[in-house]
Amino acid sequence: MKHFIYAIMAMLFFASCNQPKKKEVTSQKEKPLNVLLLVGDDIAFGDLGIYGSEIKTPNFSRLANAGVRFSNFHASPVCSVTRSMLLTGCNNIEVGLGSFDYSFYPPSKGKPGYEGYLTDNALTITQLFKDEGYEVMKVGKWHLGGEAAGGHGPLHWGFTKEFGILSGGSNHWNNLRMTPDFSDPDYKNKKFEEHWTLNGEKYNRPEGIYSGELYTNQMIEFIKEANAKKKPWFSYMAFTTAHFPIQAPPELIEKHYQFYLEKGYEGLKQFRYERLKNNGLISEIANPSPENDLVKKWDDLSKEEKEYQAKVFATYAAEIEDQDNRIGQMLDYLKASNQLENTLIVYVSDNGPEGMEAENPKTGNQDFGEWIANNYDTSFEAIGTANSSNYIGTSWANAATGGLSWWKWFIGEGGVRVPMVIVPPGAMNSDYSRAGEISNVVMSVKDIPMTILDYAGINHPGSQYNEKAVVQPSGISARPFLDGKANHVRTDKDWYAFELFGNGYLMKGNYKLMKVRKGMFGDGEWHLYNVVNDPSESNPLEEDHTEIYNKMLALYKGYEDQHKLVKVDEDWSAFKAASE
Repeated sequence: MKHFIYAIMAMLFFASCNQPKKKEVTSQKEKPLNVLLLVGDDIAFGDLGIYGSEIKTPNFSRLANAGVRFSNFHASPVCSVTRSMLLTGCNNIEVGLGSFDYSFYPPSKGKPGYEGYLTDNALTITQLFKDEGYEVMKVGKWHLGGEAAGGHGPLHWGFTKEFGILSGGSNHWNNLRMTPDFSDPDYKNKKFEEHWTLNGEKYNRPEGIYSGELYTNQMIEFIKEANAKKKPWFSYMAFTTAHFPIQAPPELIEKHYQFYLEKGYEGLKQFRYERLKNNGLISEIANPSPENDLVKKWDDLSKEEKEYQAKVFATYAAEIEDQDNRIGQMLDYLKASNQLENTLIVYVSDNGPEGMEAENPKTGNQDFGEWIANNYDTSFEAIGTANSSNYIGTSWANAATGGLSWWKWFIGEGGVRVPMVIVPPGAMNSDYSRAGEISNVVMSVKDIPMTILDYAGINHPGSQYNEKAVVQPSGISARPFLDGKANHVRTDKDWYAFELFGNGYLMKGNYKLMKVRKGMFGDGEWHLYNVVNDPSESNPLEEDHTEIYNKMLALYKGYEDQHKLVKVDEDWSAFKAASE
């Protein structure tokens, strides 16, 4: 009998050895992946404490210390265009965002790719997450279509819940629009309401609650609802800070005021340039950015003007501090509810700082300025309140980027190089090998959605989805790099190109080939830069590296032909078109 039992035990043992081994994971890792995608609005490369800023951002530090900060990451120069690539992994021209909805080039209207909203040949990663049974939540700003803008709102694109606005921004304290309706004959003499929605239905936005608080509380509520259903979740948290109108909680403003009054425009730019270098976020051999003719000199301002400007930028800093506080609120909730370890966290700004100022004859909008003067309190005391409507303007935008040139709307590094942090799942409480690392690997905003899909184990279907032709993404997953299995995301062969307003650039390795039209203060010629060694784009290399220059130019011309890019008149002004 004993021999029989031993024989049975031996058979069972050998049978178990032949079974495929289950992957050993902790109970935490057995949970489905959650995704928290955080998007800041118009935040400069030098604005966050983790990128050398004087603004204290301890919760961004929590992300940076656990994950990887990227110092050579590029978005687009404007909000909606970046978001189209962020949600699809495709080139903007392929999914309807070859145009910016606030400034259309007239000959491009009606041309494929220039619709100004996300078109139905797109496939968003949110649709794929919904197909996998996720709750897919969007809170904050959409800016990719719907209602009067054309196209569709978030619920069409895989989101199961949504809250916020469809447009590019709004008042941070109430339900008013940030811009007038220029089609109204009497627009200069009235304020206009923003359209708010909750799950597709009109929402009566309460007054007196700051945007960061309103959005964060709703996102946490959405996550709680997903947990009650025992469903994994994808959260797209699209803040409207630090977009104009520059408004913030008053208790956060005063602490920043004296610093900016003492530093002024030039002092802040120099301070951040040095901090970026000292912290390894730009090359130690990087030059300061060249002077810009659109920028005012601090000493040319009167005492009253300096005080006014210092308070405006202190309010901008307060917007960023509030965003940091709100991120901390979400991290604390996820930690307390035991969800932090199985959550992939990505933070990115959509573009550089907004340099619009109504009074600037080259980049401004006189009609917009008159609307503000007629309808808002422009006094020093009102700055930051619901009845104010301020913007940081060209000089502070230029200063905010530190060692970079230009700002939002421009393809110079100050317009497209932005903060980006990725915290892989499990990194918050583990010995993640790249924790706290600063990396200058080349990355595009198109790479973020592919990275998210990779971590979630979701395969992109390519060019066919539900028997419909869709654009196949060209983004590349950064997971091999983040997991320590590669030392790059994009090699020299993995180039990418971009165009908006007739300005174009191509990234290939550390080299950037770019052209800016005369109508946007360039010379209309192609120039080559090594943007790792020279992030200020002050040392053109086309004469020294003619072979690289010619190859990259040929690649861009091929991209231009393939996507039938509309040629823009050399003198056309995107800024003047913004009020037409």
